[in-house]
Amino acid sequence: MEYAYPNVLVSTQWINDHLDDRKIRIVEVDYIPATSYILGHIPGAVLFDWQRDIIDSRKRDVISKEDLEKSLQRIGVNNDTTIIVYGDFKNWFATFAFWIFKYYGAQDVRLMNGSRKKWLEEVRPISLDIPSYPRGNFKASDPDKSIRAFMNDVKEIINSQGKILVDVRTNDEYNGKTLAPTEYSPEYGQMGGHIPGAVNVPWSKMVNEDGTLKSADELKKLYESLNVTPDKEVITYCGIGERASYTWFVLKYLLGYPNVKTYDGSWLEWGNTMGNPIEK
Repeated sequence: MEYAYPNVLVSTQWINDHLDDRKIRIVEVDYIPATSYILGHIPGAVLFDWQRDIIDSRKRDVISKEDLEKSLQRIGVNNDTTIIVYGDFKNWFATFAFWIFKYYGAQDVRLMNGSRKKWLEEVRPISLDIPSYPRGNFKASDPDKSIRAFMNDVKEIINSQGKILVDVRTNDEYNGKTLAPTEYSPEYGQMGGHIPGAVNVPWSKMVNEDGTLKSADELKKLYESLNVTPDKEVITYCGIGERASYTWFVLKYLLGYPNVKTYDGSWLEWGNTMGNPIEK
C-alpha cells in the first residue's frame, strides 16, 4: 500500500537537491527559535516562530487570514510557490503550520520527512544567514471549516456512532497521570484525563526511530486496530493542537481519510472549561 498523497512528504535528500529552486520556499517552524533556527538551519530557509507567526497574540486563536497572508507575502510566497515545512520538536509545530496553511488555502504545502534533527544528524549543509526574498503575492482563502473542529463540535460527537475522537497524547496524559509531555510544559488543563469516549493513539506510534513516518501499511494497521477507520468522522486533539495536527496530516494525506478535523482548542481548552466531562 502506498501513501494516498505521496507528494506531500519529501525526503531530506529531495530538499538537498532542490536548495536552489526559486519556486520553493523552505520554512522552519520552531517552538524555540533561539535554540533551533538561530543556531543553524537549512540554507535559504525562513523562520516561522510558532508563538509569533502561527498563534494570534491578541487572543487564544490561530492567526487570522489577513495576518497569515501578510506573513507568507513577507517571506516571498506566491500562490504557485511550493512551501516545504520542517522544524524542532519532532516536526510537531511544522505540521501545525502545514494545517494552518491549508486552512487558509495554500495549494502546495509539503512536510520534510524527519525534523531538523534528522537534517543535522545527516551532516547536511546548514546556514546562519537570515535570507530575504522579494515580497510575494500570496492571497489567502476563507477558512476551510472542513478541517477544524471547535469545542461544541466535540461535545456533539461524544459517544456518537460513526464518529470518533482520537487523543494523540502520551498514555500518561490520557490517563491523567501527567498534564503535559516531558519535552516541554506550556500551560495545560488543570484537570488530568481525557475527553469521554476518546481512543488513545499516541503520535509517537506513527514514527520510526529516526523521526520519519512509518509506512502506509503500518499506519493503516495501527489505526484500524483501534477502530479509527476511514468511514468515520475523525477529530484529533492533544494538549494545544500541535501533535493533533500531526495525526490529522497522517490520516488525511497519508491514509486518505476523507473526513478528519483537528480540535486545536484541545486539552488546554477542554480541561479548563467548567462543567466539561472528563474520563481517567
